[in-house]
Amino acid sequence: MREFLTKQFSDKFLWLPIILAFAAACYFSMPTEPNISHPVIAFISCAIILLFGKMNFLIRGAVLFVFGFLYATIYTQAFIKTPVLKHDLREVDIIATVTDIDIADSKRRLVLRINGDELNTKHPTNIKLTITGDKPTPDVGDVLRAKVSLFPPAHAEAPETFNYARWAYFNGLTATGFIIDYNILNHDDNFSINGLRSAIHNKSNSFLTDGLVLGYKNSVPENDKQIWTTAGVGHIWSISGFHMTLIGGWLFALFYLICRSIGFITRRVPARIVACVCAWVILFLYVCISGLSVATMRAFLMTSSVFLALLLGRDAISMRNISIAFLVLFFANPHFVMQSGFQLSFAAIFGLIWFFNDKKFDNSNKNIFQKFKSCIFAAATTAIIATIFTMPFIATHFNSIPTYSLIGNLVLLPIFSIIIMPLVILGTIFACMGSHLLLNIAHSVYLWTLHIAQNITDLPVSNINIPHISNLAFSLFVLGFVFLILIKPIKDSGIWLYRYANYVLCGILVGFGILIVATQSRPVFYITPDHELIGMVYDNKLEFNKARASNHYFAFDSFRELNGEPHSDKNIRRKCPDGVCIYKSQNFTIAYIQKFKPLQKHFMNLCMDNDIDYIVSYFDIWANACNHKILHGGFVIYPSGHIKYTPSGRWWDNPHE
Repeated sequence: MREFLTKQFSDKFLWLPIILAFAAACYFSMPTEPNISHPVIAFISCAIILLFGKMNFLIRGAVLFVFGFLYATIYTQAFIKTPVLKHDLREVDIIATVTDIDIADSKRRLVLRINGDELNTKHPTNIKLTITGDKPTPDVGDVLRAKVSLFPPAHAEAPETFNYARWAYFNGLTATGFIIDYNILNHDDNFSINGLRSAIHNKSNSFLTDGLVLGYKNSVPENDKQIWTTAGVGHIWSISGFHMTLIGGWLFALFYLICRSIGFITRRVPARIVACVCAWVILFLYVCISGLSVATMRAFLMTSSVFLALLLGRDAISMRNISIAFLVLFFANPHFVMQSGFQLSFAAIFGLIWFFNDKKFDNSNKNIFQKFKSCIFAAATTAIIATIFTMPFIATHFNSIPTYSLIGNLVLLPIFSIIIMPLVILGTIFACMGSHLLLNIAHSVYLWTLHIAQNITDLPVSNINIPHISNLAFSLFVLGFVFLILIKPIKDSGIWLYRYANYVLCGILVGFGILIVATQSRPVFYITPDHELIGMVYDNKLEFNKARASNHYFAFDSFRELNGEPHSDKNIRRKCPDGVCIYKSQNFTIAYIQKFKPLQKHFMNLCMDNDIDYIVSYFDIWANACNHKILHGGFVIYPSGHIKYTPSGRWWDNPHE
């Protein structure tokens, strides 16, 4: 046992990003804001203890967890200054500057920068608005006088579901809404990256350029995007390691060949050094115009470490390098750990490095057929490992798993790698000079590839719907894979448990996670925090008190997610007789009062009715006679009668300005 434990502590650095990530995730997932009197003092104290204190691994891990928790708290409360819109503003006039355009297939969205005076906030802020009507889309840099309707970003509509308000807070968005009308006052000619991206978009006029070069994730037609996702290659439209590897490799090879052909350079400087520097500079420019998503930044950091390793003659790919990239992004913004792109990107790369760490591929003495066979095996293995390690994250965030993702990756990725990506990159460059020939060819190949993807999605059971995965089950899945990667077995031990310790611990944790998902009960009654929309389960199917609600865009999907239903299902409306819905289950009965008139008419009767366990009203009501029955805020109720409230009162709900 002593030998086993000693081996686990041989490289404690690898545990650092994992502990910090769990600590930050714990902070962001809390139902209420933690009450910490002096977080800065506590944070500094933890830092001093970690730097100078002498303690065993477990105690140091506990202090590090507190350090990560406090860092997420301080970062949220002190470094992010995004104002939060308090209430809806309809048809108000504003003056704003267009800072970015979200290129989408079906909608036109603008990101506008406005002064604090416009919304009665202390700081200038950003709003994201959809353009209605037929007016042309303005350019980045245009100053607009616009009539708009603004709404606060939607909060979580149910426990453990997506919180758009939190995402908007960490991405600097104060409000969303739509533009009713606008006039362009003038144009700001100052250079900006977003202005360059907009200019390339206008020149190329191709959604392939928008998606594969400029990083606009919503540019692909919605029907096509669903096909790519079901075929298992939806990650193609999120610029990440796949794109960085291709472009970085092409650039390095190109500059290496150029340098080798110029004797004046190679006699003075090794060709690989010049090639690395030139490739890195152009790759950096590509990253800047690609939108700087978290997956893109992770991939760029890893590619930079590869180039640096080539310059220094060191090992390019290692667990330490990926851990350093993880820490850089974490300290830049700890909220990254809650974003699907961050989780999927690091899950795949951690799994691949772990699997290929002690495997050597020597093709020097192989013939062409053997080399080709080896490449196919490596590609298939890479696809399998990446699929396995990202599966818990895909299931958690998207509530479905593409069954044939391995086939999709093996068949479709080579086409994108060898044909579509080169054509789109070169086609974008030539389109900026006036020629669209290469982009047209790329589009033709795209349609042919889309047909192949459609055939894959038409196979039986091409997509498996997954029940809602709770935070506890998800944490067990992640811990299982962490132990699989980081626990070091003793391969020559006579005790089988020490030889396969990482596999055993992974199996136990993942098994418990699956058991929790399989046995967890689902809520039978749902209500949004403003009490405007309710969902009731009849015969395992959700029914709502209204068929649509524009201010609850995420609520229908959030309720369906918890009930294990596809987002694409049609909303079923159940009318409330006389404005009062009565929902009865085996263990409780709840009455929902929809409007003011039935509130006045029915409240006292419902209050005195012993068969009614809970009362909830569209209006916030209090009554001494039956306060024990009245429920407030957003919540879900389980068949047992247990109530789980939607988190509220977090910093991003109402930050102190």
